[in-house]
Amino acid sequence: MLQLPESPLCKRTLASVEDAYQLCRQVTAKYAKTFYLATLLMSEVKRRSIWAIYAWCRRTDELVDGPTAAITTPETLDLWEKQLEFMFAGHPLEDCDVALVDTIQRYNMDIQPFRDMIAGQRMDLHRSRYETFKELNLYCYRVAGTVGLMSTAVMGVDTASNTAPWNEQAQPYNPTSEAIALGIASQLTNILRDVGEDARRGRVYLPLEDLARFNYSEQDLFQGVVDDRWRELMQFQIERTRQFYATAEKGISYLSADARLPVWAALLHYSRILSVIERNGYDVFNQRAYVPQVQKLRTLPVAWLRSQAL
Repeated sequence: MLQLPESPLCKRTLASVEDAYQLCRQVTAKYAKTFYLATLLMSEVKRRSIWAIYAWCRRTDELVDGPTAAITTPETLDLWEKQLEFMFAGHPLEDCDVALVDTIQRYNMDIQPFRDMIAGQRMDLHRSRYETFKELNLYCYRVAGTVGLMSTAVMGVDTASNTAPWNEQAQPYNPTSEAIALGIASQLTNILRDVGEDARRGRVYLPLEDLARFNYSEQDLFQGVVDDRWRELMQFQIERTRQFYATAEKGISYLSADARLPVWAALLHYSRILSVIERNGYDVFNQRAYVPQVQKLRTLPVAWLRSQAL
């Protein structure tokens, strides 16, 4: 159980800002290799802040999906949210918090996406099924779309370069919805990749209404049945996920110039997992879909071209 001090003045001596950012870098490099590769394409100050955000998100996720998840209670998450409030008040309580406090103050970040992510972890505490995609979409927003909002605050938005006075039909850019779309796309990709692993833990993230649509039962899923019903169900899920990636792509050109390449790289790297699932015959029960490092490197020229031209 998390323990908060009675006063922020009672906290122990914490890491320096520099050491705290290095701790966050290590967490990101260890647990998010593809994401970490993309952050290396950012300016130093921005990538360090993204590492701080990722480290907090990772620690939040591990409360309900990590080694100590069995002892996590709603009160645990209440305490975690209280610790978040301390950080936004400028009082870090743990070493990694020092880096996040620096990031929060540097970019004048909003606390709400962080609160929403904790709300997503609360959903994981009391439910392991989602009846409809609408319900799953809310979960995906909370645990991943929020990351898009946090990251956009760091990367910045540049609408000036996309303003064409002669283009009266241009649609207004909504950085919020398109940042959220990339987070949701990534989470849906995780869900499709990890179906087998989640099933072994008694969790089914695919909407039950979709299983019923393709006449595929939970029992089939727990047994790892790969047949025409499963392949059609997965094709449907992959197409939906690609639509979220397509929505996200529309917003990248509105990001600050120094943020476009890493975001394109991350999007291309992660969306390729869907293609690997297809090449594996949709067997996510016995084959983990991953993109080899050499293929990730090969996408960098494509990401660079898109960051310049789109």
